[in-house]
Amino acid sequence: MSPSLLGPLGGGLRARRAAVCSVLAALIAVAAQPAAAGSSAGGATVVTRERVDERVLDLTIASPALGTEVATRVLLPRGHADRPGRTWPVIYLLHGCCNATGGWLDWTGAADIAAVTADTEALIVMPEGGPVGYYSDWWNGGLGGPPAWETFHLVELPALLADEVGAGEERAVAGNSMGGTGALGYAARHPGFFRAAASYSGRLDTQADPAAVMNRLADFGLDPLALWGDPVAQEEIWTRHNPLALARHLPPGFPVYVSSGNGEPGPLDEPGAEHDALEAGFGEMAAAYVAEARARGVAVTANLYGPGTHAWPYWGREFACSLPLLARAIGAATSVPPKGNCSVSI
Repeated sequence: MSPSLLGPLGGGLRARRAAVCSVLAALIAVAAQPAAAGSSAGGATVVTRERVDERVLDLTIASPALGTEVATRVLLPRGHADRPGRTWPVIYLLHGCCNATGGWLDWTGAADIAAVTADTEALIVMPEGGPVGYYSDWWNGGLGGPPAWETFHLVELPALLADEVGAGEERAVAGNSMGGTGALGYAARHPGFFRAAASYSGRLDTQADPAAVMNRLADFGLDPLALWGDPVAQEEIWTRHNPLALARHLPPGFPVYVSSGNGEPGPLDEPGAEHDALEAGFGEMAAAYVAEARARGVAVTANLYGPGTHAWPYWGREFACSLPLLARAIGAATSVPPKGNCSVSI
């Protein structure tokens, strides 16, 4: 297990991760053949598989890190079945907040990325991240997870997907809203694990308004302190999950795509749309992140496109705009159909 994968998240989390990874290492060592139904890889077990169509594969996975069964949707590249034994690059696509019944399905529903990635020679992996999981191993008063979403996404899932669909080690990560927070956080906390990252309207400064994060947890009946603890008493943990503060950990030249609107109704909004204060705040965070990351030598492509709300039409467009950057970083051929204005604003 790479030490960088388990970056320091505080004493309680370090201890728990060490224990989890010891167990996972033992499980991986005895895995000698491709996973079948009910078999495990990296500690996670495939419970069910559903082939929705030629490209869409839905997996139900029993995760020790989460202590429950969760879903992951995989978009297979065309011709995947005709090339057994091939290893494929991977784009992990993280979903946003607050969908309690299937956030991981939004990317193929609200954004229809199946069409956008039709000619992309990579696996597109859309894992469940919880309605307010924030792509983190939760603090839970120092006890750690479950839920341990970071361990599921970066330890259990890659091992399982390597066996299931030939997932390789050439990876990129992207996400919208909460998923954008997770994408840039994962890339910075685990240097070398991903080769590029993208955020579309992400909360890129989680410490600018801690109450907003904590209120989201409370909305779902969860302990607001369970995620990262108290913003003051556990400031180090909050900082470890703040993309703006983590930008310094990205290596010089690392490709990052950042986009956001300014909250004013834009060309993809319905008539009569009103000012969106959430997107306005996220737009300010995006601008601050771009400035900080560029000052650190990160290769940032930014599209701060002005008018636009916190809505799927913009995120679908921005994924298409960023796909060439993500695919190039992982060595995946792609052909992206035009999808609106992809101009870089700054």
